[in-house]
Amino acid sequence: MSALPPSSPEPAPALPVQVLGVPPAQRPSAASRAGWFALVAIAGAALLSSVMLWQRLSSIQQQLARQSADSGANAIEARALARQAQDVARDTAARQAVMESRLSEVALQRSQLEDLMQSLSRSRDENLVVDVESSLRLAQQQTQLTGSPEALLAALRTADQRIARAAQPRLARVRSAIARDTDRIRSASVTDVPGLLVRIDDIVRQVDDLPVANAVPARAVDEPPRPAAAATSPAAAWWGRWRDAVLAEARGLVRVSRIDHPDAMLVAPEQAYLLRENMKLKLLDVRLSLIARQNDSARADVTAASQALYKYFDPASRRVQAVATQLQQVQSQVRTAELPRIDETLAALATAGAGK
Repeated sequence: MSALPPSSPEPAPALPVQVLGVPPAQRPSAASRAGWFALVAIAGAALLSSVMLWQRLSSIQQQLARQSADSGANAIEARALARQAQDVARDTAARQAVMESRLSEVALQRSQLEDLMQSLSRSRDENLVVDVESSLRLAQQQTQLTGSPEALLAALRTADQRIARAAQPRLARVRSAIARDTDRIRSASVTDVPGLLVRIDDIVRQVDDLPVANAVPARAVDEPPRPAAAATSPAAAWWGRWRDAVLAEARGLVRVSRIDHPDAMLVAPEQAYLLRENMKLKLLDVRLSLIARQNDSARADVTAASQALYKYFDPASRRVQAVATQLQQVQSQVRTAELPRIDETLAALATAGAGK
């Protein structure tokens, strides 16, 4: 049989451990130890939070430093861009000025081109209006120079015919104005200058054949011979021939006539040529006054020529009477009325040319 192991001795009762330097009465309790643990935990948490806050502040400082550096770089870049923008703005302003000048030149060229195209593309009616107006103005100038309305009347008739062939309703006013101006010119009392000039030239040619007042009348060539006396003796025939010869010579020496103007008696036969030339000069003055359209001066010159005709030439002569009649006709045909103008027709043509 196996021997039983010896029984272990019973443990001795534990003796209370005594803390060195601390009496048993002053040993900490469990509550105080928990407070200490809580305080240490709080301190550790505070320390940990401080460390974390410090790290965050450090990261924020670093971030701010980076942002500040980036802001400085951006500011430098912005200043460079602003300077570049100013240069671009100056270049743009210069280019804009150049473009505006070129634009004005182009606008001017365009207006000139439009005017040229408009003048080239003028319609047939506009050309008709321009042609009619120019022909009427030319005829009016010719009428003012010549004093005869025939050229103006012919131009008005031609213009009316051309407008009638065009058959444009907007030119009806022009035809009405032409008709009124034509009636006005025909009803006006106008001096027929060409006819008067022809008549005056005829009078000038007759002046050389006019007898002066103190001229000796020529002996009639075709005077019939006196009937012979009855058959007489030769001595009586000789006496009759001698008597007739003496009487003929006496008639040539003595002439009885009536002259109302004493100045005509003083004109010598040699001065008759100068008298006729002076008469021609007076008539030429009438001609010049008519050409210059000085009707008052022309009438005065005709009056002076008539007075000289009755004063120095024989009023009993048929040629002198014929010339006096012609001078009276010239005096009656010289009028002071001015030629009527065609302002109404020209105004209607201007309105038609403007397209109104």
